[in-house]
Amino acid sequence: MQLLEWIEGMFREFGYFVLLLGLPVDFIALPLPPGQTTLTYTGYLSYKGVLGFLPSILSGFAGSAIGITITYLIGHHVGAPLVERYGKWIMLKPAYLEKTRKIYDKYGNKMLLISFFVPGVRQFFGYFVGIIRVPFRTFALYAYPGALLWVCVFVGIGYIFGEQWQQVIVLVEKYLVYFFGGLGVLLAGILYMKWRKWRKWKLKQVKTP
Repeated sequence: MQLLEWIEGMFREFGYFVLLLGLPVDFIALPLPPGQTTLTYTGYLSYKGVLGFLPSILSGFAGSAIGITITYLIGHHVGAPLVERYGKWIMLKPAYLEKTRKIYDKYGNKMLLISFFVPGVRQFFGYFVGIIRVPFRTFALYAYPGALLWVCVFVGIGYIFGEQWQQVIVLVEKYLVYFFGGLGVLLAGILYMKWRKWRKWKLKQVKTP
């Protein structure tokens, strides 16, 4: 609780700069406090009226985009020696490289969309895609929407559930796989409905003389 009170005090004193400066630190592999906790508590402070909801989303997105971009650029320009020589100083273990490589081999660039939700992988994935020279355009195409989704989900949890945010975030993190499965089904359903609507409109256009 003392940590959360300290975070709230920081927000009251420095406002949204806490997200702009704090979230990049989370991505550099020093998650103190963890980014997901910070974002959810930010949503809770929006619920209390201490912060604005939309400015919190925008600041959180900006901070996370800055953080993931910094790690990508470091990985791109320094490469694997970054982990081998300096990893222990920034909590990046060489074992994380192999773990991330296996995940990337399985899911490809789509992993950039969901890597934000996986502690350990979130802090490492920016370095990894930089090290393997993923083009910046491809990186941006997947990473920035992923960052926005991550911010919206956890700020939204704090804002919607208010005083119960701590219990809810524990459940979300515990059942993350099922959460994404449900989210995937929901998105697929929305896309399917839009496709059917578009198809009906197209057929109507063809039949119209």
